[in-house]
Amino acid sequence: MSDKHYDALPKAHTTYANIVKSLLPIGNSDKISKDQLPQATYYVDDLHIDQGNLNDYRKICGFSDNGKVPITYFSVLSQSLQMNMMVKEPFPFAMLGLVHVDNSVTQYRPIGERETVAMSVAFDNLRDHAQGQQFDFVTTIKSEDEVIWEGTSTYLSRSKKSDSSKDKKSTPRPVTVKPEVNADGVHSIFEVPEDIGRRYAFVSGDFNLIHLHPLSARAFGFPKAIAHGMWSKAKCLAMMDELPDACTIDVSFKLPIFLPAEVELIAEPVAQLDNADDTCEFGLYSSKNDKPHLAGVVKLHNNH
Repeated sequence: MSDKHYDALPKAHTTYANIVKSLLPIGNSDKISKDQLPQATYYVDDLHIDQGNLNDYRKICGFSDNGKVPITYFSVLSQSLQMNMMVKEPFPFAMLGLVHVDNSVTQYRPIGERETVAMSVAFDNLRDHAQGQQFDFVTTIKSEDEVIWEGTSTYLSRSKKSDSSKDKKSTPRPVTVKPEVNADGVHSIFEVPEDIGRRYAFVSGDFNLIHLHPLSARAFGFPKAIAHGMWSKAKCLAMMDELPDACTIDVSFKLPIFLPAEVELIAEPVAQLDNADDTCEFGLYSSKNDKPHLAGVVKLHNNH
């Protein structure tokens, strides 16, 4: 367990070679303690944004080409470091089949697409959950020594736990009820195509098998392939009004979007954010039965 510095983000094909190796039975994986996470932090000291990948990301999510980095983009870029950390460190969980349950991003100022920044990723906050165990990846983006962006991605590793463990450890999530449409906000019903998981995988580098094909998704208990949570978050934000320069956007991923699907975005107006106490709530729902796929909130960030 040690910190590791990269000159650039690891390429997806080299990362997945390591993932395949990690799946091979080597006899010692069961000996890794599930009571602690690796202490390592991985860094890219001079991160130059790939303009082609950024443009592809904007297109698949719907962001405008405005010279700024979309607020969710660093969450995507950090995944190549996350994957390397899971295969190179004594990571206690099966990597394939992990479920992304929550994501929070904070941008302290607009970030130009040509800026050179420093990225770091670390494990944090291992805790029990009714369906297994959760942990966080914490990503920090700096310009010089100034933190300009932070993100936390929470993952669930599902496992069978005793009933007594569930009683002690689980915290029920609040029920998300579809709200009334706000006349000043955003309301849109749109199709999510069957191939969005495969297309987004090539842009994001996240080839988790639950997103790619019904057959591979079934191996992890899903009847069909499901959309990436970070695609659905980005798609919602791209369809909303222009976001504040400095803000935090928290999202809980609820029920999976089984592909293909028709979904409904309902968002309060971002323009109503005047001070740090104001919030703008948004959600993504099934257009067929109103069940929630995603619940999010935008909050101003007035100081740093």
